[in-house]
Amino acid sequence: MLTPKDVLQKVFGFPHFRGKQEEIIHTLLSGKDVFTLMPTGGGKSLCYQIPALLMPGCAVVISPLISLMHDQVSYLKSLGIRAAYLNASLTDEEIQTTQTAYQNDELDLLYLAPERLNTDRTVALLSQGKISLFAIDEAHCVSQWGHDFRPEYLRIFQFTQNWPNIPRIVMTATATQQTYHEIIDRLGLSQAACFVEDVDRPNIKYLIEDKYKEKEQLLSFIHQECLGQSGIVYCLSRHKAESIAAYLREKGLNALSYHAGLSSEEKKITHQRFQTEDDIIIVATIAFGMGIDKPDVRFVAHLDLPKSIEHYYQETGRAGRDGLPALAWMCYSVKDIIRLQRFVDANNGDDFYQKHSQQLAQSLLNFCEDITCRRKNLLSYFGQTLHKNCGNCDNCLTPSTEIEVTMASQMILSAVYRLRTQKSMGLGASKLIELLEGKLTATVKKYDLTSLSVFGIAKKLPYAMDDKTWQNTIKRLLIDGYLTVDEAFGTFSLTEKSRCVLRGEVHLLARKDSMQKVNNSKNRMHAISAHQQIMTPEEQFYYDRLSQWRLQLAKNHYVPAFAILYNKTLLDIVRKMPKNKGELVGIEGLPLQKIEQYGEDILRLLEAKDTLETDSREHQFSL
Repeated sequence: MLTPKDVLQKVFGFPHFRGKQEEIIHTLLSGKDVFTLMPTGGGKSLCYQIPALLMPGCAVVISPLISLMHDQVSYLKSLGIRAAYLNASLTDEEIQTTQTAYQNDELDLLYLAPERLNTDRTVALLSQGKISLFAIDEAHCVSQWGHDFRPEYLRIFQFTQNWPNIPRIVMTATATQQTYHEIIDRLGLSQAACFVEDVDRPNIKYLIEDKYKEKEQLLSFIHQECLGQSGIVYCLSRHKAESIAAYLREKGLNALSYHAGLSSEEKKITHQRFQTEDDIIIVATIAFGMGIDKPDVRFVAHLDLPKSIEHYYQETGRAGRDGLPALAWMCYSVKDIIRLQRFVDANNGDDFYQKHSQQLAQSLLNFCEDITCRRKNLLSYFGQTLHKNCGNCDNCLTPSTEIEVTMASQMILSAVYRLRTQKSMGLGASKLIELLEGKLTATVKKYDLTSLSVFGIAKKLPYAMDDKTWQNTIKRLLIDGYLTVDEAFGTFSLTEKSRCVLRGEVHLLARKDSMQKVNNSKNRMHAISAHQQIMTPEEQFYYDRLSQWRLQLAKNHYVPAFAILYNKTLLDIVRKMPKNKGELVGIEGLPLQKIEQYGEDILRLLEAKDTLETDSREHQFSL
């Protein structure tokens, strides 16, 4: 009789379980409900896929992510596992084929979109077969106050009660304490075994910097940190996504845009290219990435602020799912803070929802401006503790300090007041700073701003303020509500809280970046190029050869590259340099079925360079 470890090794090709996987699997096999909070890339899928192969019947997997269904099913089929999905992307004929397979007990796993739970036909279909377990992925979607609420998730509990004795495993990678308790309540998990793992992603380096020339900054980041690697760049608008992608292509990079305005066929082609090409960069709105199961994304970049820390954690979590070094990079400015606050204020909802949205945005902005370890802050937000600094974020690698800016803040607020009352006008951040510093710019001359008492007043400060520290002070005033933006004119206005600063009743601190951080484009540590960093030139040669073979194979079969072999598997192969099929056994991610499928090709690719160079033009690999 097969054990979970047998299935792990023989079917999936992994030598051992990670974290709490084995305990979760045995709990589910015992018939108990399970809730698990596990980081992206932590191996959640195996927690229900292995039980599905050991229990009689078919596992029903509820997932909101159509692209993930396709990729997961492609991967499972490549392992010889009987898997299928039902969602709106299928033709009537494909739907009928899948339904018949389920009815005839010919499936091990069936993936369902949550929208299908609201139909009597789905209940009738599932009643015609035997269900082994329910797996509910992305469970945070049930939380009305979470970052990704899906109303259809509220129906899941009632739906699964049609089969009250079938065990359920409920999974998420993103949940605050509030969201966690809401999941337990709404999905009826009060008696479930709960497994909460550390949500830290230690392989991801977090970098956040001030925005000044975002295109050039992004290009510099890619060239210095992850040239030739796959990544995702997030923007808020379609136009910006297209513009940034075009700019990167002009600079010689393999970049595509992705947004809701693309046709279904364009989205499909973009998705296929992203899954198969090793160096592709997708510049996208947040519509892209949900359900992308590409393990070798080496970086995620944000050119606009996400809506919350949950969004930031989930979006950056799409990098480095293979466990190799990855980067999460973001740049932002005063304008981005204003844009986020406007977006939140424009939300339609009751007072409670509005206040909650404001709290989410406030937490994100505080996270961005904080000078302490990024990872500590992230984990703290999700109710977990890191006892020492991570040493793998911008604040650890290039520490900033905080300086007292109460007097500078008073000058900023006074300038806003004088401009309003004496000139009936306002200024944006850069022009306001120039006014305080006494610079005779065109704007100052045009509006005779030298007559204002605040013109050049910054010279009276007892401490030095460079432009970035002025900008950081304005950010702090905006974040803390001492300054706001006039909707009609887009310039600064005072708030009720401004009086506290002007009267000296509060003392304010702002971030002052070190020179190393200011010049980070010159001082970045070249920590990415995950493959090159850990391989010799010879290993790199064979790794590239295997990658090209895998790419062609993936394209020929219309499957993601990882469905052939994971990057970590390729790395293990070139390190061990097996000479025969027997030596391929035991390589992580290479089960017996794949050794039979690809073993001869792999061994031939590992032959001596001169041998391959002689006959490479004549030999055709079996695809």
